[in-house]
Amino acid sequence: MSFGFWHLFLKPMALEMQRGKKSASSTQGFLLISEVKSDTVVTRDGGLRAIIAVSSTNFVLKSTEEQEAILARYQSFLNALDFPVQILIRSRRLDISSYLQKLREKQMQQANELLRVQTEEYIEYVSKLLEFGNIMSKTFYVVVPYAGSLVSKQGFLKKFAGLFNPTKEIYSSSEKFAEELRVLNDRVAHIEGGLSSMGLRTMRLNSQELVELLYHSYNLSNVETQTLNVEKIQIT
Repeated sequence: MSFGFWHLFLKPMALEMQRGKKSASSTQGFLLISEVKSDTVVTRDGGLRAIIAVSSTNFVLKSTEEQEAILARYQSFLNALDFPVQILIRSRRLDISSYLQKLREKQMQQANELLRVQTEEYIEYVSKLLEFGNIMSKTFYVVVPYAGSLVSKQGFLKKFAGLFNPTKEIYSSSEKFAEELRVLNDRVAHIEGGLSSMGLRTMRLNSQELVELLYHSYNLSNVETQTLNVEKIQIT
């Protein structure tokens, strides 16, 4: 997990010590996230964050000419950026026990003796691989930020005046969000266009997917292992 990515959503965690004990603080007190709406993470200081899921490519298997072309496009993509982006690589251990069980069932149903032996050897081969190392599933994301106009601390008089005209305050806030969201959407389109030129597929996370990503990232013990969906695998 990229530390730089989560730095966007965390306060500096200064340790407060009093009489040799840590002061009890709410977890939410360390998060800079205000809300998730319109497929966008809104931070407490008024900043916006869009997150794009990006496909991978097998760079090693490509020819030298293809590799050089991808590197040239990537260089051009970076040079054309006039705003910062962050790249997140999320690794999770892949549980393939259900896949192996499905293979064993196919082996028992196999009428051809040769295919049954080959299936058994394949199961043994995969099992040996698991003994020497974990099979990891990697997901790639690009975080697109927009600082916007940071929220300033309102004085007493401004807050007091807002009490008498709350409709105007709400309209002004909504109008400002819509305007800044258009700028963020333009940045997202620019990023997706640059990545597609390298043959990569992109997908902007919607609000529900953003919430799930944030939840899983702060609850690693609950989602440490990703189970392989064997229903999507055709075994012949």
